[in-house]
Amino acid sequence: MGQVLTAKSLVIKVLLCLAALTVIMGLCTLVGTQKVSLKRVLAGPGSSPGENIDYEILICIRLPRVLLAALVGAALACSGVVLQAILRNPLADPYILGISSGAGLGVMTAAISGISWSFLGGSPIGFFAFAGAMVTVWLVWYIGHLTGKSQVTSLLLAGVVVNAFFSAIIMFLTSIAKSEQVVSTIFWLMGNITGKNLSVLFVSAGCILTGIIVLFTISHRLNVLALGQAEAKGLGVDVARTRIIAFAFAALITAISVSLSGLIGFVGLIIPHGVRLAFGPDHRQLLPLSAIIGAAFLIIADTIARIIVAPAQLPVGVITAIAGGPFFLILLARYSRKVSWLK
Repeated sequence: MGQVLTAKSLVIKVLLCLAALTVIMGLCTLVGTQKVSLKRVLAGPGSSPGENIDYEILICIRLPRVLLAALVGAALACSGVVLQAILRNPLADPYILGISSGAGLGVMTAAISGISWSFLGGSPIGFFAFAGAMVTVWLVWYIGHLTGKSQVTSLLLAGVVVNAFFSAIIMFLTSIAKSEQVVSTIFWLMGNITGKNLSVLFVSAGCILTGIIVLFTISHRLNVLALGQAEAKGLGVDVARTRIIAFAFAALITAISVSLSGLIGFVGLIIPHGVRLAFGPDHRQLLPLSAIIGAAFLIIADTIARIIVAPAQLPVGVITAIAGGPFFLILLARYSRKVSWLK
């Protein structure tokens, strides 16, 4: 952890993690309640729909789901890294600023209103979730700046208050909604990876990857920002501009991910800490490695959700919460000895 990070060592670590991610994606694509034959898959789709069911299961159903889980896992993990850096709070994750409750309120609004139109081939639930998350981010940022004092503390407090307020509204809407309207959103609120329209998947992938790349370009500034505002200014870092860029893109990729998969907890909290303990706190490697490992973690969690109670399926958010709780306690026990934030 004390070694100086070089471009060569960073490339080697990223390539090794990408190789492991590729293997995990391949294995998890093969796992499911229905056995598939690779020989039949390689034979192609056939001349008519349904002729080669093995090909359709693996290529048309499982592979897009694995890719979606990878995108969401990478986005949530990177958001956790960035928020922990700019808020200087080791317990920060993508939902600490009320993004989850804003997205949930958007979903409940779409369900109760009975809207059925689609946007770029996606469901109205996803669109309203994204809109709700982005409105919440703007609201928290605006409230956080009203005090004009400690931006970090104000953002945290604003996030807690907005989160509680929106959660109360969600409970109220749930209590007055019809049963069929509630059922349509229940899996989303628990976090659920499901098949998406290819146009939605490609657009979302482009936005998330662009956001991660932008965050990586300012990773050296995040290293300085983690030292504190006074130290960062002394070293020539534009603290306000760096925070705005980091916060904006972290919020963007989080909003996209929750609109795709619902509220999946612990990924943005546990993965950054695990990577930090294993590889060190340098954000130049923390960001890309967290993205890759976060993708692998959510792929594995979603695969378990698909098969553990087959033929039924669990929401992946249940798996991440069950795995994340004990793992977080283990990390917390080791955290105070290895990371200076709690000293």
